[in-house]
Amino acid sequence: MTDLVVLTEYLVKRLVTNPDVVSVKEASRDENSITIQILVEEKDMPVVIGKGGATINAIRTIVQASSYINKQERVFINVDSL
Repeated sequence: MTDLVVLTEYLVKRLVTNPDVVSVKEASRDENSITIQILVEEKDMPVVIGKGGATINAIRTIVQASSYINKQERVFINVDSL
């Protein structure tokens, strides 16, 4: 797992009611971007997304900032339910 995936997993697991079922993985990568896939239980989707997408946008901002500081690659994060 890359450090961006680990960071994303850490942030998401702190939000959900059942962190053991959370799955965060690198879905794809090319020369200058990475896509991270987050899978959570359906009941935790509103918590992860937040009102108006505020929570997931904050997670994206944190992970993107970490990426710029360390690797200079663009990060895309997708959220779906199990």
